[in-house]
Amino acid sequence: MDLLEAMSVFARVVESGSLTAAAERCAISPTMVGNHLRALERHLGATLLQRTTRRQRLTEFGAVYYDRCVEILGLVADADSLAQRTQVEPQGKLRVTAPVTFGAERLAARLGEYLTMHPAIDLEIVLTDQVVDLLGDGFDAAIRLGALGPLRLVARRLADYPMAICASPDYCRRRGTPATPRDLVAHDCLAFAYASGSEWSGMGKEWRAFGPEGEETVAVRSRVMINSAQGLRRAVVAGVGIAMLPAALICEDIQVGRLVRLLPDYQMPSRPLHVVFHGDRYRSPKLRSFVDFLTQTFGRDL
Repeated sequence: MDLLEAMSVFARVVESGSLTAAAERCAISPTMVGNHLRALERHLGATLLQRTTRRQRLTEFGAVYYDRCVEILGLVADADSLAQRTQVEPQGKLRVTAPVTFGAERLAARLGEYLTMHPAIDLEIVLTDQVVDLLGDGFDAAIRLGALGPLRLVARRLADYPMAICASPDYCRRRGTPATPRDLVAHDCLAFAYASGSEWSGMGKEWRAFGPEGEETVAVRSRVMINSAQGLRRAVVAGVGIAMLPAALICEDIQVGRLVRLLPDYQMPSRPLHVVFHGDRYRSPKLRSFVDFLTQTFGRDL
């Protein structure tokens, strides 16, 4: 016996007033309605309805049981509706990890747009430059900066993350403004202290630029190395020297005049940016909505 089905048939009998009317509502035969009622009463060990040829009447227990059936069937219907909405409407908690600078300077400012579009989503963004284990650390997706090694994940390419060389106006007044990459040799250069083994670990000693004569590599004198992009930015703003920083980090400083973008005729290196996730989780509306948002928002030049 399917208990929920038997409860539903019983409720229809009570509400319809007869087995025949209930059979029409349930799209089954009156005989099947009677079978469901008898099976339910045997299961309960109690009589639910007192039936005669002319009328039916709920027993005292039947009246109480009917109220409980209505409550339970309503909860089942609500749960089923919730499950259906979950398959369509993005909702629930989404955990994402992102690089520190990109997350703080670019991603954080755009999260309000995503949350407005998807009010049933709660976001937890963890900013770290470490490569995390998505499943082991409980993340739905990760935004990763740099070349991707072999991985069992789906990757969606975002716009490359460009770098820019900059200095403060005060530094340029004191030390002059380099016109070519070769001029950097005579300047105080500040470098980001990349982790050992990083593909960019050599950037502390050699800077690359792409100009009219192709790629140029310059051995710079890095008097200061800092393992924080924001810390490096503050040193540059204070006039300590010249640095190559993410363009996204210094764009506002350049707009308001705190920093000057150097070598504007040269293109600095850029790093690829991806959002990665497990393919089987992409069926989740919440993850799919966030990945689509990232590709639409950051899939063009940063």
